[in-house]
Amino acid sequence: MTKLKLSPLADDKPVKITVELPAALHGDLTAYGRLLGEGTGRDPVEPGRLIVPMLEKFIATDRGFASARRASSSASHDRR
Repeated sequence: MTKLKLSPLADDKPVKITVELPAALHGDLTAYGRLLGEGTGRDPVEPGRLIVPMLEKFIATDRGFASARRASSSASHDRR
């Protein structure tokens, strides 16, 4: 099985979003969804359902963002 950063997606209530993507990125998301489905023995995951978990994963693993967020949070606490 291909090792992907995302684990199987939770079966949750979908939320409709509107976003414009470059065709190449949409193709990559479609391929990723297909691989994710194959790896779990399920149907391919729709590209739109991948966006939120990918963004969550990206933000959770962005050390620069986490550091800046902590610095911003501590600076706002220091001003009180």
